[in-house]
Amino acid sequence: MTAIVPGVDPWHGRLWLRLQPGPSGTRHQGTATAPLRLQRGFPQADGRLELPILHTAGGLVGGDRLSLEISLVAGSRGLLTSVAAQKIYGTVGRCQQQPQGRWCRQELQFSLGEGADLEWLPQELVLYADGLYEQTARVELAEGASWLGVELVRLGRTAAGEGLGHGRWRSALEVVRQQPQGRRWELVDRLELSAEGHEADHGMGAQPVFGSLVWVAPQPLRPERREQLLSEARRCRGDLSGAMACGSLECGLVGRYRGDSSAAARAWFCRLWALIRREQGLAPPQLPRCWPFQETPFAGLTAAAAAAADLPRRS
Repeated sequence: MTAIVPGVDPWHGRLWLRLQPGPSGTRHQGTATAPLRLQRGFPQADGRLELPILHTAGGLVGGDRLSLEISLVAGSRGLLTSVAAQKIYGTVGRCQQQPQGRWCRQELQFSLGEGADLEWLPQELVLYADGLYEQTARVELAEGASWLGVELVRLGRTAAGEGLGHGRWRSALEVVRQQPQGRRWELVDRLELSAEGHEADHGMGAQPVFGSLVWVAPQPLRPERREQLLSEARRCRGDLSGAMACGSLECGLVGRYRGDSSAAARAWFCRLWALIRREQGLAPPQLPRCWPFQETPFAGLTAAAAAAADLPRRS
């Protein structure tokens, strides 16, 4: 953890990672600087590589920065996640020299070759009261590449009676595909939550948990397939708490969660993940080994979707 002291450089952790096909599935090579560290990878039955990323510090404070550059060679498949939730400590009003606080920033750069498939599924981010956090993510896709990304943020430590205070959360996502005829923008998505947006009825409605899921498919979906996928995504909300909405892209799907339960958001996103895997004709998903949750997120899928996906269930 970095102290907010004038003249002291904050942490800038960097990670570089490359996934590429190997004789027995996707393999990886990469390097990382503190506080980031690559953990051991786990090959899955379908050749996909499950790779956890560890943040070794207790969290991020003002001025800290993380930069991740991730590339996938044509035909490679990966599932990247984080070992634990990320904590963002408050800085607004905590230092006389900088009462306005300092931003923590994370920069993500993804580059996927032809036919590559990446699932970016980090665990929850917890923004403490008066914390400032900004994430920028840019995804560059070749023809036939697919990207699934999730963001889940809790605004304040609600179990301790803490709200967002003067904190602020920002996220900017850009997805572009390289085509023979030129670049095609699949999605530009910019979000910001502050105390005003947190309390507003047309914002978070004072709910503490926000989640976003984006899937960009390898090819544009036929209109009838998009409608069927949306219908199934809405049905599998089941009895989960919170408000959940989803919409289609020409080449994919967007899901949003607003509510009071990180577990409910995770459950719905896992069910969407299962539907997306099925839509691509891929193996049903398994929860990453490093996730500590004792949950059964796939159990709420409709009987028809569960049968079609042949999803595993935990006892």
